[in-house]
Amino acid sequence: MNVRTRAMLAFGLVAVAPAMAAPLPALKLDRARTTVSGLSSGAYMAHQAHVAYSDHVAGAALIAGGPYHCAQAALETALASCMMPAQGKGPDVAALATFARDAAKAGRIAPLSGLAGDRVLVLHGRADKTVAESLSADTAAIYRALAAGARKPLTVQEELGGNWTHTFPTLDAGAACDTATAPYVGKCGYDAAGAIFAYLYGEPAHPVAADATGELRTFDQRIYRVDDVDAHLAASGYIYVPKACAAGARCALHIAFHGCQQNAETAGEAFVRDAGYNRWADAYDAVVLYPQAQATMAPLNPKGCWDWWGYGGEAYDTRDGAQLRQVAAMAAALGAPLR
Repeated sequence: MNVRTRAMLAFGLVAVAPAMAAPLPALKLDRARTTVSGLSSGAYMAHQAHVAYSDHVAGAALIAGGPYHCAQAALETALASCMMPAQGKGPDVAALATFARDAAKAGRIAPLSGLAGDRVLVLHGRADKTVAESLSADTAAIYRALAAGARKPLTVQEELGGNWTHTFPTLDAGAACDTATAPYVGKCGYDAAGAIFAYLYGEPAHPVAADATGELRTFDQRIYRVDDVDAHLAASGYIYVPKACAAGARCALHIAFHGCQQNAETAGEAFVRDAGYNRWADAYDAVVLYPQAQATMAPLNPKGCWDWWGYGGEAYDTRDGAQLRQVAAMAAALGAPLR
């Protein structure tokens, strides 16, 4: 590097490209054991991923979210009906179910037969003042409506009276349980991650340890853009790989979606390290993918929420949605294609 270039770098006159993180590893995954979960906007996103790819996703755990297509591609509807709706102003679950049926017939989401036999856990804290408990009940209701008449029943379990506010509840990690601020991880005496793995996967393969022993890695999310479309995701995401999975064991894939202001650029690694998924992933031989959304002003998403109201386009909650397509590309790279 010559003297002139060094001087330009010192004064910020030369743009330096961000360092490239590693790509995702190709692992030996059991394609029948892919599941999703999330909090708040992450719950909406996990719900969208499950419905859009139900032929490849076997279950979902949703904390403080609402029903599929609740916002109907309109921020105004999202704010009025899908967070803390006034009495009688909540979403029309029957109409949303009709939208999903039509989308399935058109091939924009998976056939609804893909929900047969799936397991869904719906959690909500009774002190939550950000998302109404009624919306979690609506989520359970739309699942039951969409899976009605399935050859194998969909199992939905509702736990709506949790002793926490708008946060991801843990046994003893994070802020006070009655605190609803970033990073939205609260020590509530309740191990939500453990409950999620137990409900979605049954008995663990190994005893759970006090601490995770695998590797939490960053990876370059930009590699997985589809058709070079900007899905408004961060440059880097996270993946947790248990030692057994890194050594070639056949493992499950769990995709954990953070909530608003819970992404790494806002909350650091609090969610990916402290929510409790990783030590349970060791016990269940499950890889955990932590994709990361990005805060933007154009489109308007200053809190780094997942797209559950259409800031990335009207197809946001279908297989044509940019964020869903990019996450699906990540899953495919790991060895668990979603379509």
